[in-house]
Amino acid sequence: MAERESRGSEGMELTSRTLVYALIAVAVGALIATLWLWPRLSAQRPLPVLGRLGLLTVTQSAALSVLLLSVNNAYGFYTSWNDLLRPGAAAPLALTSARTPGAVPDGDKLVQPTDEGGLETVKDVLPAGKPEEVGRIDSVRLTGTESGLSDQVFVYLPPEYFNPRYGREHFPVLVALAGYPGPTLNLVDSLQLPQTAAELQRSGQMAPTVIVMARPTVVPPRDTECVDVPGGPKTETWFVKDVPAALRSAYRLGRGAESWGVFGYSTGGSCALRLAMRHPDAYHNAAGMHPDYTVPNDRWTDGDLFRGDADAARQSDLNWRLKNLPAPAASLLVVSTHAEDDYQATQKFLATAKQAAENHPEFLVDSLMLPDGGHSFETWRRELPATLEWLSDHLARPQDREPRP
Repeated sequence: MAERESRGSEGMELTSRTLVYALIAVAVGALIATLWLWPRLSAQRPLPVLGRLGLLTVTQSAALSVLLLSVNNAYGFYTSWNDLLRPGAAAPLALTSARTPGAVPDGDKLVQPTDEGGLETVKDVLPAGKPEEVGRIDSVRLTGTESGLSDQVFVYLPPEYFNPRYGREHFPVLVALAGYPGPTLNLVDSLQLPQTAAELQRSGQMAPTVIVMARPTVVPPRDTECVDVPGGPKTETWFVKDVPAALRSAYRLGRGAESWGVFGYSTGGSCALRLAMRHPDAYHNAAGMHPDYTVPNDRWTDGDLFRGDADAARQSDLNWRLKNLPAPAASLLVVSTHAEDDYQATQKFLATAKQAAENHPEFLVDSLMLPDGGHSFETWRRELPATLEWLSDHLARPQDREPRP
């Protein structure tokens, strides 16, 4: 499912409004120049003919660039020049450690600070104040040793992360996934995730939790549905192995799967449920907001994800897994509305899950169903607080600590 609502970042980044406005100005200028110069280039000699071709090329190229940038800004296929020019590019591989409270990952390592993804936009998301008072949002690029993939994520660190009292404690983690084809920034400015989580944590409705904001579209513009594509990108490996390993190397995060959760909306919600059901040893908890329960066969966005392998396709069908495989040791939350197009599919999945849970007490599925609301950020924002509270209640609060120096 495609998500809706996206905003451009500032500056001359690929998604910046400034770049769009500049190209509009070029297109208008080229059109005016064409109208003014065309009579002067009306002769049929070689130079005037080349001049007319040049004017048409510049005018059409500028107009097409405005159109393509506008579409990209609306749907978030590419979020940076790096995405466009070097999709899935891997950064140098080496482990890093940033255990000191307040330290920012730095250097030529698995976790590198970056200004990608619209960092300027998120700077004012949290109230003004010191990190130990209001928390902090980092923009970092993760690199995977297993998948070979690399992508930018935002990391929200709660105020307690910087409090000396918690200086040796490992924190529970939520990995939040945007929809397709939207950028990670949509989790910040459209879903308002860090703002909502910070308020819930301040009011005591949610335990101090590190929130990692990512996107399923690791290799834009292709929608891999968070699966390992035969002969293609290993997106499942990226989220199951590389993302936790890289983050643990740089931040004080829980060591066990019980203290890790994953959730998302639309395609991100589908990925979240699938990751937890297939890999409860990585993510014990998951919430899917308006998810799909099978991998869509959309050759325009997905391509042939399974290369004709029917068994691999079945393995990613959540209903099939519950009917034919042992239920996983995982806790799941399904969030949707009675007005959503996939309401019947959701009811079918919940019924199948309920039956599977009868013989597997380690498997839990809850649901949150609103009476109305569609496939939009307005609905997802309404559902977000209850979703975060549920996840917080099910995340283990690890007491493991770093040894004293």
